[in-house]
Amino acid sequence: MALFHSSLNPAADPLVDVAFVSLTLFSFVITIFVLAILRPSTPSLASVTPTSARTLKAYLTFFWTCFLKPHSGDSTRRQQDALESFYKTQAAVYDATRARLLHGREDMLGLVAAQLKFKADAGMFKRRPIWVDVGGGTGWNIEQMGRFLSVPEFFRAVYLVDLSPSLCEIAKARFARLGWKNVYVVCEDARAFRLEDHETFSRTSSPASSPTQQIFDLEKKSNSNAAELITLSYALSMIPDYYPVIDSVTNLLSPIGIFGVTDFYVQSQVEYQSRNYTGGVIDRHCMWISRVFWRTWFEIDRVNLDAARRDYLEYRFGTVLNINGRNHMFGIRIPYYIWIGSSKAAGSCAAKLAELDAAATESPFLSALDLQAKTVRNNANQIDVRSKAYESAIVNLASSLPLPASWYQNHHWRIYYDDQLPKHKQFNDEYIYAFTWEDSRVDSRLLKIQPHDVILSITSAGDNILSFALEQPRRIHAVDLNPSQNHLLELKMAAFQALGYSDVWKLFGEGKHERFRNLLVNKLSPHLSSLAFQYWLHHGSKAFERDGLYLTGGSRHALKLVAWLFRVLGMSAEIERLYTAATLNEQREIWQRSVRRVLLSRTLSWLVIGNEAWLWKALGVPPAQRALIEQDYVRLASDHEASAGPANARARQRPSWTRSGHAIWEYVVNTLDPVVSSTLLSDDNHYYLLTLRRAYTRRCHPAYLTPRAHIKLSAPGAFDGLRIHTDEMREVLARMSPGTLTIAVVMDSMDWFDSKNDEARGQIRNLNRALADGGRVLLRSAGLEPWYLKVFVENAFKIKCVGRRVPGTCSDRVNMYASTWICTKTGPLEFEDQGDKLKKTYGSMEKLSI
Repeated sequence: MALFHSSLNPAADPLVDVAFVSLTLFSFVITIFVLAILRPSTPSLASVTPTSARTLKAYLTFFWTCFLKPHSGDSTRRQQDALESFYKTQAAVYDATRARLLHGREDMLGLVAAQLKFKADAGMFKRRPIWVDVGGGTGWNIEQMGRFLSVPEFFRAVYLVDLSPSLCEIAKARFARLGWKNVYVVCEDARAFRLEDHETFSRTSSPASSPTQQIFDLEKKSNSNAAELITLSYALSMIPDYYPVIDSVTNLLSPIGIFGVTDFYVQSQVEYQSRNYTGGVIDRHCMWISRVFWRTWFEIDRVNLDAARRDYLEYRFGTVLNINGRNHMFGIRIPYYIWIGSSKAAGSCAAKLAELDAAATESPFLSALDLQAKTVRNNANQIDVRSKAYESAIVNLASSLPLPASWYQNHHWRIYYDDQLPKHKQFNDEYIYAFTWEDSRVDSRLLKIQPHDVILSITSAGDNILSFALEQPRRIHAVDLNPSQNHLLELKMAAFQALGYSDVWKLFGEGKHERFRNLLVNKLSPHLSSLAFQYWLHHGSKAFERDGLYLTGGSRHALKLVAWLFRVLGMSAEIERLYTAATLNEQREIWQRSVRRVLLSRTLSWLVIGNEAWLWKALGVPPAQRALIEQDYVRLASDHEASAGPANARARQRPSWTRSGHAIWEYVVNTLDPVVSSTLLSDDNHYYLLTLRRAYTRRCHPAYLTPRAHIKLSAPGAFDGLRIHTDEMREVLARMSPGTLTIAVVMDSMDWFDSKNDEARGQIRNLNRALADGGRVLLRSAGLEPWYLKVFVENAFKIKCVGRRVPGTCSDRVNMYASTWICTKTGPLEFEDQGDKLKKTYGSMEKLSI
């Protein structure tokens, strides 16, 4: 009591306060370790089994060594003596005490194993790979790798390099027990380790490279005298002189090799926010109290969490994947990271930069020598287009920085973008659409895609992009300002390249997969960009293992509301009968007797569907598009009232909010009634089947989910011609070479423009510039004759209505839009100075959120 009283008394002895705080902290740590060793089913200490007793002894040994035992290796000033002082007492219990503390090791091993398998399947290894595990300690990592790869069969040799003799003895005993003859334990300073001292390599030199092959010069080595895999697991933070160790790995790692690191860290966003090569920053920032506490806490055991270690790692290598996590244990959140990297030079070949830039901008491909020789254009009217990815690469190379992570991916589907820009962050890491509301069958019939076609289309949920890919055009450019929409498309592409049909069906047919995280780490990760991988690691388990994909995104609000209404009204069984009806007559009967009176209730329309905020958040209908619906309603109503005479004059005096409610209600009626009357949901309308069932069926689903489509889309190189742009449509069009697109699918995005400014005009002029003569723009509109059609005509397009929704009939299976148009380019615009005109047009346009 006296001690408690003194802690509250400002005049009390400060030593007593320190003692009180120390005792509290000591008790807290002891409690954590006692709880950590108990199994979840163990109700109390009284039921501790002999196995648990051994575990308790292990943790007590760990606690003594880490927090109480004085270090005795400092007098010699040798790092090995210091390590032995720390590890000798606890070597035998090291693995037992690190299981819950050192999170991320299994994920790191799974990620590097997936990368190695991808490279091996692609024929990139001329011999079996070599693995060097730096700071490998007891060999736990190497044994655990056996869960992902056969260590004796896959690797030519595995070298465990560690400076602690005690840990190395444990490792030798482990591999003797396992009988793995290709694993070698080397008790040596990592700075001095050289593969040449342990391996006999061929003396055959690699072919000489031209002076222009590398834009910047790093250490050059052949693939045969370096390691294909290097790992550092919770070792970098314990190496005092870490710079030469990281530098030595640059000489040790093969140009096609993989470098995996996992470790503790703390860092503030102030330090990394201006970098474009970190591969994403989700959860990277640590709070001030977290940075101070964990840095101080770990220094007790000479573990240094200084951010410079991770920073230097990312500077010396190219980032392939980057993960920031927290070790959640009894309320404690210890920050750790997983980083997968490659040689810094791996993505910097000049010819590769030019080739990928050409694919992003549809520019003619130039060789490395031509690229240098043609940097100055003689023709003033010719525009030298460059992608943002190329510009970022040049800026980084000029500063001796690694390229952005997108350059180091196994696939170059995703074009680099700055994920920290406000225009990308406005979506709060959420896609609006989990499925696409465009009838792919009608699009295919209207467009008649040919092998030479170059298509630019809004991404949406990516279903339409995959439908185009089945037609196998020369190139597809998918464009969306919302990064999450493109993450969804990237996940679908990765699934086709990495998974069998049954897993693809579970993910996107049923919308659920009980092993999503396992698939993401071990199979999908080599096919994803770092930003997409981070996103799905953060959000994927909730989407696929809990809620279901089609109950995520902004569109989930509408689906959940409808399901809730039918559940409250006791109509869930009736809804199931509707979407399982075997005939149109049965479907119409169910619709008319019960479902229609709920969905098409005027009250529901006015209070919910007609609400402007709801239309945008749940259905993705912006105010400008809503205005088109209301204008058509007022115009048609006025025509009808005028023909009916003065008797209906009172109707023209309705308040604007009433007219708006009527307009939305009538639009919904004209959408849904014909759909139910004309298309059988259970057999041929997967769009509405999904909204009611929240999953597809084996009988009714998109074309890209058929077994035949899986064969085509899972073929090697199926997506080589696909590029994903995360930007405004105007930005992408402005960086396209003139006259290179043949088809542009803008969906209903033109409806989003305000008729009072020049945004639409600027977009249409950019479309004219990017399209070849005869190139077509396919668009849909909520208006019968949207105002911007005349702007197309003014800018050298011929317009044709190819679909109009007449009350009582369906224009397509979705029937969501009032009209569909194809605008064909009849010729180029007359620019007095094309370059100046483009800059003028480009500069006058404001941001458009697609």
